[in-house]
Amino acid sequence: MGDPRRIRKKYSTPTHPWQADRIQEEKKLLAEYGLKNKREIWKALAILRGIRGQARELLGKRGEQARRQEELLMARLRRLNLLKEDASLDDVLALTVRDILDRRLQTLVYKKGLASTIKQARQFIVHGHITVAGRKVTAPSYLVRADEEDAIAYAENSPIRNIQIVRKEEAKQEAA
Repeated sequence: MGDPRRIRKKYSTPTHPWQADRIQEEKKLLAEYGLKNKREIWKALAILRGIRGQARELLGKRGEQARRQEELLMARLRRLNLLKEDASLDDVLALTVRDILDRRLQTLVYKKGLASTIKQARQFIVHGHITVAGRKVTAPSYLVRADEEDAIAYAENSPIRNIQIVRKEEAKQEAA
């Protein structure tokens, strides 16, 4: 039978297909963040569009309910480490797609030095060599929360972890 829920796209394509500036910017983002295709950029843009739309809506509202919704939005963005503690709704509107892409697991694995290239980081994640807080995550697009950032590591049974341990021991012996 299958799942009865309706599967929907989580992105929208650009309104005009041939805009040179947009195409060049997307190519830069693809190379910089090691993305598989432009659909991943469009998904990040959809996330950003939702966050910014919610912030714009809250700027126009007043009252207790609006204040509670604003607190929830700000707490969510702080949990994702997209905003600082003293940020306001205007700071939410200043977020860019790069801010979203910087919170992806693939980017953080590369920045932490667990992979030598951004593409290798993606491969390690997809092949199941990376864990977040002890859980194996195989989605490079996983948005890492601030409290999980320090818990990114190699999987316990990963052969890559064993290779890294051997390399560190060899480096210690050479230094001594």
